[in-house]
Amino acid sequence: MTFQKNILITGGAGFIGSHLIRLMVNKYPEYRIINLDALTYAGNLENLTDVENKPNYTFEKVDITKMDQVKAVFEKYDVDSVIHLAAESHVDRSITNPMEFVETNVIGTVVLLNVAKNYWKDFAGKLFYHVSTDEVYGTLGATGLFKETTSYDPRSPYSASKASSDHFVRAYFHTYDMPIVISNCSNNYGPYQFPEKLLPLFINNIKHNKALPVYGDGKYTRDWLWVEDHASAIDVIFHKGVSGETYNIGGNNEWTNIDLIYLLCEIMDDELGRPKGTSKELITFVKDRPGHDKRYAIDASKLKNELGWEPSVKFPEGLIKTAKWYLNHVDWMENVTSGAYQAYYKKQYDA
Repeated sequence: MTFQKNILITGGAGFIGSHLIRLMVNKYPEYRIINLDALTYAGNLENLTDVENKPNYTFEKVDITKMDQVKAVFEKYDVDSVIHLAAESHVDRSITNPMEFVETNVIGTVVLLNVAKNYWKDFAGKLFYHVSTDEVYGTLGATGLFKETTSYDPRSPYSASKASSDHFVRAYFHTYDMPIVISNCSNNYGPYQFPEKLLPLFINNIKHNKALPVYGDGKYTRDWLWVEDHASAIDVIFHKGVSGETYNIGGNNEWTNIDLIYLLCEIMDDELGRPKGTSKELITFVKDRPGHDKRYAIDASKLKNELGWEPSVKFPEGLIKTAKWYLNHVDWMENVTSGAYQAYYKKQYDA
């Protein structure tokens, strides 16, 4: 079967990547979608069981830091486009072990860039799309928004590694004329998120009457975006974005952590049939983490004005959908929290 495009999506077994894979596979049967993932702790092919047998989908277990492995995939599928999401992304883990973040987020990105540059040679019809984070911009005060022109000021090993990878992608555009786009997105939420992250962690903790650990005073502010809206934005930027440009993706939806948790507690009390205020009693304030950014907020007007994208799912509608999903997918949650998903795929792909 001949495809119009052969698109390599890295990190496709992860949270955001699996939603993008699902969208692209279903929306574009004329594209071959190659899911490249190392299946580290956050990669789970159970996220993609609904598309795994589609004729335009294929999976390759590959570590992006291994140049020979990446090169073999380019040659096998004649890759003409890359959407690069694979990354270590948990701030607390980056504080504990920053070298893992340097290896995956910096070295892995440069390996992909090098392989693409050398394989493509002629850049006509090619694109390297790098998916990044708003955390590269640092922190905001009580007012203001991150724009595409905001200076980089990363405050954690995670955000520093992503900032470095962004710089390398731009360097390949300026040095080699490689066609690239970059997007920097705010916090995502929704189904299939690894349960070390705030919302699935707290949903699971509330269900099991466990403590809800809140850093500092809980006044840290984030802009939250429904994950399927992020996938749709990537789709738009991939098809309409201008080479060399950066696009900020945001939800226009700022919440302090504590207000978000209060709302989640109310939703969970309703969903679990518990007396109002029950879940709120589980909140426990804990020592703040080092280098904790006070506020992130995205100005996504460039994406709206130039490419016509804006978020579709409103809060608290999305938060209710998220809570219901995790409560209704007990097997998925148990497989992830127990580590059973890793054992299954390790046996399947490492045999």
